[in-house]
Amino acid sequence: MNGIAPSSRLAPASRAHPANQQAAKERMLGRLAAAGHCASVLHAMGQIDRHNFVPPRLASKAYDESSLPIGFEQTISKPSMIARVLSLLIPEDAPSGFRLPGRVLEIGTGCGYQAAVLSKIATEVYSMERIKGLHECARDNLRELRLVNLHLLFGDGMAGYAKGAPYTAIVSAAAGAAIPNAWLEQLAVGGRIIAPTQSDTGHQLLMVLDKTATGIRQFALEAVRFVPLKSGTS
Repeated sequence: MNGIAPSSRLAPASRAHPANQQAAKERMLGRLAAAGHCASVLHAMGQIDRHNFVPPRLASKAYDESSLPIGFEQTISKPSMIARVLSLLIPEDAPSGFRLPGRVLEIGTGCGYQAAVLSKIATEVYSMERIKGLHECARDNLRELRLVNLHLLFGDGMAGYAKGAPYTAIVSAAAGAAIPNAWLEQLAVGGRIIAPTQSDTGHQLLMVLDKTATGIRQFALEAVRFVPLKSGTS
C-alpha cells in the first residue's frame, strides 16, 4: 500500500512519440467542457497524459471519444464516461481546485488512468485490481508520475479494502448485479458510491448510493456499458 516509487525501467513506447498529443488532449478537454463536465475534473484530466496508459499501437487514438482495449479483456473507458463518473463526486458548489477530503477507494485499477486522475481530485486514493498483469501494468504506467497519495492494491475488489476505511467515496469500474455489502460497510456516513449495476437481462445502469445517518439513498442514472464485476483474483 505504499505510494508509487521511482523506477529505472524504460518508459513504454507510447511515451516516446507524442505526435501532437498535447493538441489532441486539448481538443478532448474542449469537447468535455462543452458537454458541461465539472471544471475541477477537467483540470485533473488535463494534468494526466492519457496516451501513456494505452498500448503504443493505440496512442494516436488515446484522446478520441471511445473506449480502448488495454489487454486482459479489459478496456479504458471513454473520456466522457470518466469525466461523468468523477464529476458525480464533486459538489456542484465546490470551488475550483476542490479536493475530496478523506480517502477514495477505486475498484478496478485497469491501466491506472482513472486512478491518476482521481489522485488529483482526492486527498488520498486506494485503487484495487484483481488481475495481476493489469495491476503490474498500472504500476509501470504510474511509476514516473510519483503520485504519493495513490496506493495500488492487488486483491478482490468485491471485498473492498477494510484497512483504508472509512471512505469518502467508492468508485467502481465494473458492473455487478448488486453493490457488495463490504462497500456499504466501508463507506463513511455522508459518503457516496458510484457504480454500474447489471440487471438480469444484461442491461446496465449507472447507480449512485449515498450513505446517510438514517440509511442508504440510491438513484439510477443513464444506461452504461462496463466490464463485469468479478470476485477473486487472477
